[in-house]
Amino acid sequence: MNIPLSRRRFLAMSAVVAGGAALPFVLSLQAEKNNAGEAGPFVWQGIALGSGAQLRLYHVDRRQADELVNKALAEVTRLEKIFSLYRDDSVIVQLNREGRLNNPPQDLLALLSISQDIYRLTKGAFDPSIQPLWNFYADYFRRHPNTDTPPSQVEMNQVLQQVGFDKVEFDDTFVRFHGQGMGLSFNGIAQGYITDKVVGLLQKNGVEQALVDMGEIRGLDMRGGRTWQVGIRNPQDEKDVLLNVPLQNEGFATSSGYGTVMDEAGKFTHLFDPRSGVSTPRYGSMSVMAETAALADACSTAFSVMPEDEIRHAAQVKRAKVWLVMPDNQIKVIV
Repeated sequence: MNIPLSRRRFLAMSAVVAGGAALPFVLSLQAEKNNAGEAGPFVWQGIALGSGAQLRLYHVDRRQADELVNKALAEVTRLEKIFSLYRDDSVIVQLNREGRLNNPPQDLLALLSISQDIYRLTKGAFDPSIQPLWNFYADYFRRHPNTDTPPSQVEMNQVLQQVGFDKVEFDDTFVRFHGQGMGLSFNGIAQGYITDKVVGLLQKNGVEQALVDMGEIRGLDMRGGRTWQVGIRNPQDEKDVLLNVPLQNEGFATSSGYGTVMDEAGKFTHLFDPRSGVSTPRYGSMSVMAETAALADACSTAFSVMPEDEIRHAAQVKRAKVWLVMPDNQIKVIV
């Protein structure tokens, strides 16, 4: 059972040049002009991994920019065939179905390695083997649509036996599960990873400035002097921007339980603690800035179910900056 994850966005992005105004995103690739009269960014907006995606590419040649956007989208499609739970022909669907995969693609191994690192750092708060828990909650609230009561602990304990990234074994030649009914979901990191891959592709093709959002955000500024503002929105009112933070060459991600709720009352969300199975929001939202979008993505997912002291330790280890939006919309910053 693969339940699509509809991720409500809590980020507002704008490209700000010194003394310049914010440039709006548009629905198709087109060139813009900045205040200095130089060639402005080429902007593409569409869908990737089931979510809104945006690419702002600074380039002097429209034809070359168009080719680069097509290359970026081809890369996204290639990676979707590995990580998407919603494609019957994807690598991860095959792995989840069979419990073993021989000759795994390098991108899967790379994401497994990153995931293992964050799994250990967060003591299991980040765990891609959470898919059975997601399926369990989705099925439970489908059968009990009007309840505000969580599943029984007996049921929960049975499902949790199928969860645990330490039961996933992998090396260059295979991936396999050491447990029945296990399944992986990279919904908490894949969008950041794909954003990083697109940034890497653009860099290899000579692009020095870009803003990439394939579900999570990463800036690219090899020249210096260009800063984007990323707005952290009110989790309960997306028109309300609570805080703008500057972004240059970092990755940025936000997770919020308000993105997908499991029950009609909104008491239970898609942000589970993989260790206990609990699905009760601890914070309004969690935003993380880190060296890469994949790291920011994974940390924002894990930190959403962790206490502040553990968040502080993990953030220091990864040199990440964290913005916690509390239930009353007060923002706490952890550097």
